[in-house]
Amino acid sequence: MGGMILITGATGFIGRHLVAQLLAQGWGVRVLLAPTDAPDPTWGERVDVVVGKLTDEQAVFRAVSGVHVIIHLASAQWWGRAHDLEVIDLAGTRAIVAAARAARVGRIILLSHLGAASSSAYPLLRIKGYVEEAVRTSGLAYTILRAGIVFGEGDAFINHIAMQLAITPGLFLMPGRGEIALHPIYIDDLVRAVCRSLNEIATVDEVIEFGGAEYITLEDLLLTVMRVTGLYRTIVSVPPYMLRWINGVYERLLPRTLITGQWLDILAANRTARLGNTYQYFGFQPRRLEDTLLTYMRGKRYWGSALRYGFRRRPKPR
Repeated sequence: MGGMILITGATGFIGRHLVAQLLAQGWGVRVLLAPTDAPDPTWGERVDVVVGKLTDEQAVFRAVSGVHVIIHLASAQWWGRAHDLEVIDLAGTRAIVAAARAARVGRIILLSHLGAASSSAYPLLRIKGYVEEAVRTSGLAYTILRAGIVFGEGDAFINHIAMQLAITPGLFLMPGRGEIALHPIYIDDLVRAVCRSLNEIATVDEVIEFGGAEYITLEDLLLTVMRVTGLYRTIVSVPPYMLRWINGVYERLLPRTLITGQWLDILAANRTARLGNTYQYFGFQPRRLEDTLLTYMRGKRYWGSALRYGFRRRPKPR
């Protein structure tokens, strides 16, 4: 392996796993960290750290200088409001693109979402669509990876479902009728796909949609999490607009909420890719959902995690 790779969002759920894998493969790794973020102690001296906000032109240019590839992960999708998405996801991407052009970076790899479109009625997917457009029209070689929901120990989706089950006595409020089809992918499989895209010429200047080994409806996903954790609750179907209203009330009371507006955006319509895409583009079969959940969710206590998350301070826009 060779060349320096810059990762944004390196301290997030996906970023931590990706940095570890790239280091194991022998890549040079640089990360752009916000002043409020702390480097992962496992990095040691192996990671080149540049401190600065995504909107700080000088810091971004220092970060991209001498870089072979940028893997752009930074996003406010799991904790931010609409303004945070505009600052971090959209303005941050535009700043990265402008600096990358000036520094003659070879390629940018963007992690996006199934369903991203600038014409979407849902803020998260609309902003993601604008972000994709900024990358596609940048003049840089690019790869846009539209992935299904990423899950793994400590994720902000299935892990949050388990937290909600733990703190909600008897009931679980499900948006809509639970018929929405999802295409979740395990974190290790996602990281494997990102790493393979570094060397696959066929992924250059492509928008690739992919997910895990199976589709699953929201209701079946809830039932699966209940089986694995033993946290059985009665599922109550609630109109999505009502959950958005409830979420708005909680956002005024708590620093963070387990369900956010973006969480509900993802559940607003089917989010699937062709099942064979992961093998076609990256050459491996992803792992099955329930088999993977059993390796880390069974017997875990989620009550304390939910309380700690709810009272953790919201990150500041970078």
